[in-house]
Amino acid sequence: MPPKLNASQDDLELFRSRLENIIDQRHPLVRLVRLIDWRVFEERFGSLYAEAAGRPALPTRLMVALHLLKHMDGLSDEAICARYLDSPYVQAFCGETHFQGSVRGRGGLLGRVTV
Repeated sequence: MPPKLNASQDDLELFRSRLENIIDQRHPLVRLVRLIDWRVFEERFGSLYAEAAGRPALPTRLMVALHLLKHMDGLSDEAICARYLDSPYVQAFCGETHFQGSVRGRGGLLGRVTV
């Protein structure tokens, strides 16, 4: 079963700017995100998640997007995770709606991602 999305998360972001309002919509990553059918990945990889085993799963789009960027730019796991924290464009590509200035909202992303 795929990871559950927290519907109330947007309520906590009430006073923060949405990424779509602060990034350039002509940026290559913003344009690329519109060309990818993210539902295909959700459908294909959703069955691979174990609901009751291990840590809570990270969103499929986040994992796929990090993997794509890692290979497009020839980056290590650590480098792509650092780029995720630094770039609002990478975060938008990964499906974030608000800028994530730390890994707190991602359950220790840097310590658990191997893409």
